[in-house]
Amino acid sequence: MLVKDIIQTIETFAPAAYQESYDNCGLQVGELNDEVNGILITLDVTEDVVDEAIARGCNMIVAHHPLIFSGLKKIMGRNYVERIVKKAIKNDINIFAAHTNLDNMRHGVNAKIAAKLGLMNTSILQPKASLLSKLQTYVPIANADTVRDALFAAGAGQIGNYSECSFNVNGSGTFRPAANANPAIGKAGGEREWVNEVKIEALIEKHAERRVLQALRAAHPYEEVAYEIIPLANMHQEIGAGMIGSLPQPMNELQFLALVKETMKTGCIRHTALLNKKIERVALCGGSGSFLLNDALQAGADVFITADYKYHQFFDAAGKIIIADIGHYESEQFTSEIFEEILNKKFPNFAVLLSNLITNPVKYFC
Repeated sequence: MLVKDIIQTIETFAPAAYQESYDNCGLQVGELNDEVNGILITLDVTEDVVDEAIARGCNMIVAHHPLIFSGLKKIMGRNYVERIVKKAIKNDINIFAAHTNLDNMRHGVNAKIAAKLGLMNTSILQPKASLLSKLQTYVPIANADTVRDALFAAGAGQIGNYSECSFNVNGSGTFRPAANANPAIGKAGGEREWVNEVKIEALIEKHAERRVLQALRAAHPYEEVAYEIIPLANMHQEIGAGMIGSLPQPMNELQFLALVKETMKTGCIRHTALLNKKIERVALCGGSGSFLLNDALQAGADVFITADYKYHQFFDAAGKIIIADIGHYESEQFTSEIFEEILNKKFPNFAVLLSNLITNPVKYFC
């Protein structure tokens, strides 16, 4: 098994196309064609984690947080990033990260937190726009099934829990082959042809566009394939930031905070004033999620769980919602379980190990 096989498996679940513009996901140190002996999964890549990988016979580290966020001009060991890169290269350790692309997936980081808290009827808190396009193409009726099957196999026609979705209209198409053409119907340099065709329409997700077009060209009988890709403003309900859901039964505020503290294994919870009402609707975002507060309010959330809130940002609750900051590490600590599940499902007989180290740089004095 090669490094690129591991990456393909993870990015099939969380395509790199869905990372945020500031992020730096993907293979950060190593070679795509290296043979993988073992995988160590961690939230952060630290020097101790690299030592652990070496000690446990793993030559690939899969992390949530990228080690390298910006370009390295020199690698001299002047800081922890440079030291880790040097150590990884010397010991042939490959380092890969899937960060905001995993955050943005319907079944990614936030879904894991929601499941830990027992939330029901969950949905994306802030779905992303401009990630969907509509493909339109024109196919002779006799070839329509073949082309549709190829498009679906390449990922077209996915709408939520439904696959192989398309709209089809019969009509007549015309063309006249040039003298140097190689037409599937008619003769080169011949007369205008009339063909009974099917117009096939199907949705394409951003990450699958190139693959779908390759499949279209390979399956279509025409030398020149007529198609249009129309960008859509629709929200992608399966891709986006944060999550909203409901508790099975309403809880009072202190009981709920106690549940969060125990479940998320946090030393303390920084929160705004309690509002003396039941908690039922819960919004959350792993990591730094203050930008989602208005979405949480609009979704009718009673509490918003996230991390990295600054002092003045707490005032934005304005007595309308409880903001609960549980800590960055604490909010994302279960992300390793997602990687483990993805890789064990694909490679059940391979060594996929969870790091034994707590990489949280923040300590609490209670």
